[in-house]
Amino acid sequence: MSEVDCIQSLRDLLGPYALRVEELLDRWVPEPGVPEDLGKAMRYCVLDGGKRLRPALVFMTNEAVGTAGGDEELAERAAAAVELIHCYSLVHDDLPAMDDDDLRRGRPTAHVQFGQAMAILAGDALLTRAFSVLTECLMPKSCKLAFELAVAAGAAGMVAGQAGDMELCEVPKGREGLDFIHLRKTASLIVASVRMGAISANANEKQLRAVSNYGESIGLAFQLVDDLLDVTGKVELLGKTPGKDHASGKQTYVSVLGVDETRSIADTLTHQAMEAIAPLGAAGDKLGRLAKLLSERSH
Repeated sequence: MSEVDCIQSLRDLLGPYALRVEELLDRWVPEPGVPEDLGKAMRYCVLDGGKRLRPALVFMTNEAVGTAGGDEELAERAAAAVELIHCYSLVHDDLPAMDDDDLRRGRPTAHVQFGQAMAILAGDALLTRAFSVLTECLMPKSCKLAFELAVAAGAAGMVAGQAGDMELCEVPKGREGLDFIHLRKTASLIVASVRMGAISANANEKQLRAVSNYGESIGLAFQLVDDLLDVTGKVELLGKTPGKDHASGKQTYVSVLGVDETRSIADTLTHQAMEAIAPLGAAGDKLGRLAKLLSERSH
């Protein structure tokens, strides 16, 4: 498969889900009563950009499980909520005190566009909006989904990974430390996405274990490929600054393991992800294709 074919195939697979979540975010962001300038910054941070991988995983897992009695509106709210969390994390990650990036999704980052104070507040607003989107419908499973998302995004999940990545807390050395960071910083929200999709479809315990293992494997593989792209990627495809990790001396899978070993581990994790969803049968085929395309992506 050529680079162009891979890009087009991934876009084709994720595209319908991206459009669906874009419509939901356009409808739900901002909530009533938000000051105009803050609302403008919030919408800048969430609309018109990105692969929308995490909400797509919510929808795709919901479809793959397909248990009778699943709730479509709950899946929509879960998809929007997880993307709001992801977008807030990008806004804060890009700040000068964190990763200090000027480019995101091919355009100026929020703090460049609106200033640091508004970027911080917009990120805060997106974080809290995620939980109001999940819970304002007062559906029975809303609390369970909110708990899944809070744990994945919180101090033992995504935030812990970011703290470790910035060397603000002690983590093991070498690959063990990288796994510690990225199972939290990257994979935890991906695992939450598939679990939320499955829960909203009334998944049983076997199905929930299958998609959780799948999510962890593709989540870690996603980071390994990201580290490869930081070395080999092009700015016009990435939509962000390549080579930044290398230039700053930041530890990555490539800097610790080399290109070939990083590629090999990513391929192994992709295979493990596809094996994990075998219990779903043909219903999991789309998730399997996604795992393969993510491992081959060039942006």
